[in-house]
Amino acid sequence: MKDNFESSRRKFIQQTSFAGAGLILAGPFQIFGQSTMKNIKSKGYAAKDASGKLVPWEFERRAVGDNDILIDIKFTSICHSDIHQMKGDWGAQPYPQVPGHEIAGIVTAVGSKVTKFKVGDRAGVGCMVDSCMKCESCKHGEEQFCDNGATVFTYGYPDKTSPSGISQGGYSNNIVVRDHFAVHIPAHIPLEQAAPLLCAGITTYSPLMNAGFKRGDKIGVAGIGGLGHLAVKLAVAKGADVYAFTTSPDKVNDILSFGAKDAIVVDDVSKLKPYKGKLDYMISTIPTQFDVAAYASVVKRGGFFTQVGMPVGFNLTLSNIGLANTHVNFNASLIGGMPETQEVVDFCADNKVFPQIQIIRADQINDAWTKVLNKEARYRYVIDAATF
Repeated sequence: MKDNFESSRRKFIQQTSFAGAGLILAGPFQIFGQSTMKNIKSKGYAAKDASGKLVPWEFERRAVGDNDILIDIKFTSICHSDIHQMKGDWGAQPYPQVPGHEIAGIVTAVGSKVTKFKVGDRAGVGCMVDSCMKCESCKHGEEQFCDNGATVFTYGYPDKTSPSGISQGGYSNNIVVRDHFAVHIPAHIPLEQAAPLLCAGITTYSPLMNAGFKRGDKIGVAGIGGLGHLAVKLAVAKGADVYAFTTSPDKVNDILSFGAKDAIVVDDVSKLKPYKGKLDYMISTIPTQFDVAAYASVVKRGGFFTQVGMPVGFNLTLSNIGLANTHVNFNASLIGGMPETQEVVDFCADNKVFPQIQIIRADQINDAWTKVLNKEARYRYVIDAATF
């Protein structure tokens, strides 16, 4: 009787030990399906209306699915787009809404089908969190142009998987995202320096690379803020002679320290005349109405002028005759796809092209927004997510 009891006891211990070991090796997200997992609690700062003021808000992320990763956010930075969208400058918004699409942190959980990341990896999330993944644009690394219109941008977009019904951004302590829409952040760039690259970096890098300029070409950058200062640094790192155009005289020394050949203070468009037809290409990050033709006139006839700044209503008023007289090709650019986003992060890490940042606490966000609007930011505010 005793021998039978001991034999059964040993068998029970072995079976439960093997089962426990299996759970430990596989991890909870590999063993249990999403249906058995609970939503992820999150806390951050959200807009509750179009006032442009953010307040603390606790909410939920979806449970980690098979293709998802959970990121413990360490840093998230402030983009002018956050302010535009929360204030309804680009159309009526659903609230509460958490902004933020320049996100850097550490992976703390992975889904059962994830092979791109493992727990402990450094990861970043930019302007997109999902798309159809099946169309030609998505399959060729241009998910921002999803042919089926299924791109889900990082905040404020309808999202059936989100407990709040919309995507919620990075002004928070964590985020759940499909692994395809996260990038690896190399160990040789600080997380706080990497965060701004996820929007400001890719938004300027993509059109600069598409311009196909050569070393020694003269490149103009108009508007030297969060995006513009990175455009200067990226173009310099790629071998261009950079001419920066700003309306802020107190930025001149900074601009020259970024490697620009010249910093031109445009307190009147007449200041552009000495540069007429001198440059090979220009990128404008100006997010308000301005005299496009006057700025385009500094580019050689037949050259290209790219607008990436997004003004109120997405509308930019152009003088058709003014632009026609420059004979410059005008185009606009959005962001870049996921392969190109990884490319800019790697390039900046390898070449030490780091943004100029100021780290702030969560309770300083509203004040920082005011400073961005007043052109007082130098040059990207980065929020310490530990303060949410």
